[in-house]
Amino acid sequence: MNHDSLSDKEQQELLEKYDPEAGTRKLSGIIGWIAFIGLLAFSLFQLYTAIFGVFTAQIQRTIHLGFALTLIFLLFPANRKKKKNHRLQIAWYDGLLALLSIGVGLYWPLFFEKLVMSVGRLSTLDFIVGILAILLVLEATRRAVGLPITIIAVVFLLYGYLGPYMPGFLSHRGLTSERLVQTMFFTTEGILGTPLAVSSTFIFLFLLFGAFLVRTGVGQYFNDLAVTIAGRSIGGPAKVAIFSSALQGTISGSSVANVVTSGSFTIPMMKKLGYKREFAGAVEAAASTGGQLMPPIMGAAAFLMVEFIGNGITYWEIAKAAAIPALLYFAGIWIMTHFEAKRIGLRGLTKEEMPNRKEVLKRLYLLTPIVAVIVLLMSGVIVTHAALYAILIAIIVGFLNKETRMGPKEFILALVEGARSALGVAAATAAAGIIVGIVTKTGLGLKLANGLIDLAGGYLIPTLMLTMVAAIVLGMGSPTTANYVITSTIAAPAIILLGVPDISAHLFVFYFGIIADITPPVALAAFAAAGVAGGEPLRTGINSAKLAIAAFIIPYIFVLSPQLLMVDTTWKELLWVIVTALSGMIAIGASIIGFWMRKLLNVERAIALIVGLLLIYPEGISDVIGIIAFVGLLTLQLFFKNNSKIKKLEA
Repeated sequence: MNHDSLSDKEQQELLEKYDPEAGTRKLSGIIGWIAFIGLLAFSLFQLYTAIFGVFTAQIQRTIHLGFALTLIFLLFPANRKKKKNHRLQIAWYDGLLALLSIGVGLYWPLFFEKLVMSVGRLSTLDFIVGILAILLVLEATRRAVGLPITIIAVVFLLYGYLGPYMPGFLSHRGLTSERLVQTMFFTTEGILGTPLAVSSTFIFLFLLFGAFLVRTGVGQYFNDLAVTIAGRSIGGPAKVAIFSSALQGTISGSSVANVVTSGSFTIPMMKKLGYKREFAGAVEAAASTGGQLMPPIMGAAAFLMVEFIGNGITYWEIAKAAAIPALLYFAGIWIMTHFEAKRIGLRGLTKEEMPNRKEVLKRLYLLTPIVAVIVLLMSGVIVTHAALYAILIAIIVGFLNKETRMGPKEFILALVEGARSALGVAAATAAAGIIVGIVTKTGLGLKLANGLIDLAGGYLIPTLMLTMVAAIVLGMGSPTTANYVITSTIAAPAIILLGVPDISAHLFVFYFGIIADITPPVALAAFAAAGVAGGEPLRTGINSAKLAIAAFIIPYIFVLSPQLLMVDTTWKELLWVIVTALSGMIAIGASIIGFWMRKLLNVERAIALIVGLLLIYPEGISDVIGIIAFVGLLTLQLFFKNNSKIKKLEA
């Protein structure tokens, strides 16, 4: 593969290798048209219910599930490793599974009154349909999302059934097969639970919004704008990658997809400038993964957070709380790439390599839909309406330029692509509903929370560390959505029991679930970046984890001090928190890279790390000590800036 540039075909191959949701069939003929019309109908159904009001919970969610399952069996092959010509048409059993999925999706709408009046008593047909629903969800999840989350869901089902045989505190009365099926498909506590509810409303609309943004050319504009802003600075292409990937997070809910799309543009630029392959890939992987942490649209899991926290919390409150941590995350990567560029003496882009600034700024209006989302959420507009208005604004913005003007064909294609991007999320949330249902029925959540606290000796920091490990392990190979549902159900309660605010606990597990994508040994985003850069995957993963050091530190800080989340703080206090935290990131970045104004001595690196931690932690005494030490370190840098003085000092 030529790593100087990536063709569309090479990008797609990388996506399919590292992102299960990208491995769809290329259908043609009648089956291709059926899948196309199915995707279009899926989007039209979601738009109809968003505009005119959703149906009763069971009807809305089963129709959503039926669409997703049917389309997954048509579009995703049972075995992704088969030769490509085997993926052009569907097998007979895929057609059968698709037909069964239609039946499952229509069961609640057709027999709603009977099922409601039965008060939990299942007929033989109900039981068969319930079993089918569980099996279809598991197989669809395996195909569209991957094996890890499917295995976890199966383990939880077995736990629910085999409760009396479980050891110690894990033991429970057990659920009969009828009770298990009833919970999973005939209540709103299992497959049709909160995760799928959010998928069938908020998440779908924002994925559709992302599809319309892509059609208006916003993705490419992010790259052009990033180059215009950061391209001329030291190590410019690396900073372009950070800036553009932060923006790309608003239209992509996948770290891998973000890496491959924006990385195919930024990684070759970084390599050309002189960055090593592994470092160039790591910058893109760390920045792309952070796209899901970036408000106002933070990936599907953030919408689930609204429902899981409850207590009247709004999406805007979550986005606002996540703003400073996200700023520090990207600032940390920016600072470290700057120091690395200075360390190895890299330049920025030349004037000839830069896009025309005036032309780029003329297209600034393309950001209007994203600004509109922020304003709408701030003004208290409900999330579904904010998404609808944003889609409408994206369409209007597209009309302002002949190149991005959407005709009927482009409009339909945007609807189809939006539905396609929602399939994996729907499957993941349905599987996550299985897990939540078992946790609720067996009381496992409280048992695990108490067990986690006991294992940590009742102390907060050890509990946080164990929770971090659990979130990262569960996140390896699992989508953020499913990972968040699991960790927020079985791990976040442990932190909350120790007196931590709900939003801090949920953002804690959310962060570590996301950065699993760049944490070795299974770092899918980093491995995808290594594929683009032609670097060694594990080394790229290690570098990306180092660059994302802020993501390993900041969650502990906002748990210990919620000021970082703008909880119970004034604007003056907030400004001080931002200034000290950014100063802390400078010190930590210098420590990790080993360079500031000049190469750092080992003792200086150690001191800089401690100073950085003191400054990030928003507390009066630590800030004062940190500022004094920071000024001292900076003075030392300036005084011993000359290399000959350093050599004498080392001697």
